[in-house]
Amino acid sequence: MYEYDGVSGRRAVNVFKQFLFWGIHLAALLVFWTGFSWVALLMCVLLYVVRMFAITGAFHRYFAHRSYKTSRWFQFLLGFLGTTSAQKGPIWWASHHRHHHQYSDTPEDIHPPAIYGLWWAHVGWVMSSQYLHPRLELMRDFARYPEIQWLDRYHYIPPLLLATATYFLGEALAVWFPALGTNGMQMLAWGFFLSTALLYHGTFCINSFAHLVGSRRFKTGDDSRNNFWLSLITLGEGWHNNHHRYPGSERQGFYWWEIDITHYILKTLSLLGLVWELRSPPQRVYEEAALCKLDQRN
Repeated sequence: MYEYDGVSGRRAVNVFKQFLFWGIHLAALLVFWTGFSWVALLMCVLLYVVRMFAITGAFHRYFAHRSYKTSRWFQFLLGFLGTTSAQKGPIWWASHHRHHHQYSDTPEDIHPPAIYGLWWAHVGWVMSSQYLHPRLELMRDFARYPEIQWLDRYHYIPPLLLATATYFLGEALAVWFPALGTNGMQMLAWGFFLSTALLYHGTFCINSFAHLVGSRRFKTGDDSRNNFWLSLITLGEGWHNNHHRYPGSERQGFYWWEIDITHYILKTLSLLGLVWELRSPPQRVYEEAALCKLDQRN
């Protein structure tokens, strides 16, 4: 267990992580100097969506909760895509998330907003010196794969490759299709830096706002909440109270009207045979939801 006193721990800011985090935000401001093009905006949106799915569908629902199965090669591909988000590797990400579920919204939790504040829950813990290393004892299932260990150890390589690819794509488009009005620096600024900064805050909103704002269908032992707007920007992670009630479910929007884009993508991948055995909430969870709804009305 962590030795965390709630005061000095929050002040243990890692200078290098702070530099990288805010450096990406400052680099995102390059969009005001590199100019606008529709292709650069499209790249920003595309890389946000693809990498958000990699965080939600891979790092979270697969590596942290094993809510479906896949092959070893596709497991590596999912891990690689998730690592391009510059949120470290799958073992680091999933191990700290598993710890969060063990101690959610208690003093032992990593990022409980009601206890240590909104700022700490949103970004403070990420820049802390406390959480530099993965919790290997919580990830023995995936730590046995050397290629996943490699991704975790060299987590800076995939985002660097992605940043380089966006730059050279922009340069190639400037030569081959000059009418598009883009170039290497513009694609790097929009496609990588701005997209990554937005991706950070989209992901971190679940740690912070999804434990403060929204409705509670289930009487869980934490402060998790369902939030429609968060579900849109995170491709389905906003149904957080659902998730904390039954973390093993691949789908987090338990009902058809609860938009869960990550679930739709995983269902499509299952039809293609790339993933399988997608786990759903058992009937008893739906019965509990009905009882909770009656209690709320009375």
